[in-house]
Amino acid sequence: MTENTPNEPLQRPGFVYHLGRAIMFPLAKMVYRVKIEGTKNVPLEGPVIIASNHLSFIDSIVIPVLAPRRVQFLAKSAYFEGTGVKGWFSKMFFTSIGAVGVRRGAGQAAQEALEQGRQILEGGNAFAIYPEGTRSLDGRLYKGRTGVAWLALTTGAKVVPVGLIGTNKMMPVGAKIPRFAKVKIRYGEPIDVSVHGAANSGRARRLATDEIMAAIHALSEQELANEYNESPPHDIIEKAKRALWRRERL
Repeated sequence: MTENTPNEPLQRPGFVYHLGRAIMFPLAKMVYRVKIEGTKNVPLEGPVIIASNHLSFIDSIVIPVLAPRRVQFLAKSAYFEGTGVKGWFSKMFFTSIGAVGVRRGAGQAAQEALEQGRQILEGGNAFAIYPEGTRSLDGRLYKGRTGVAWLALTTGAKVVPVGLIGTNKMMPVGAKIPRFAKVKIRYGEPIDVSVHGAANSGRARRLATDEIMAAIHALSEQELANEYNESPPHDIIEKAKRALWRRERL
């Protein structure tokens, strides 16, 4: 699959999404006993950003399937580019639940991903994002990247902070199927970050992001890492990109 450009229509959740919700919602509630708190804090209409901590691969299934409204999110392009039966199923599943494929990276790649999120929000939809950028492998909550604030300040969408608890035990790294574990999804009260200033202000983006991360921390009760969650650069080009964009993490 080729990634969407800002001028292309985005895929909307399809049949598999609705089937998945019909099957997985009661399964999660009765079998896995997922506890959901604060659903009243999620506006049922209009653009809203669902900003969550990120502990496990299954977070991107749990949020759109169990949210009180349809939620779209970004997923790495590898999920759409596989071959054979497994690749076909992966592409069908992620496309059908409303995922938008993007290539990971710093600088321009990160900004292009945010443009996809902006387009989703301007269509009046709910968009899920992980301000940490990637999942936490040690369970700590890492410093938020300012892309979430840019989205909120650019579109005027309110931000609903989310604290996921136990999803890393439900599906730890390397697990093929979900395990039985106590999982909680906590939705906090919507945050209006417009009080911090305009989207073109780096200070406003940083203050807004810190407010969002503080709300996520209160919900998730994780230990704070006080640093960005960075994976090692793949090559010299990626290292150079990070050096150029070191002042602000999108």
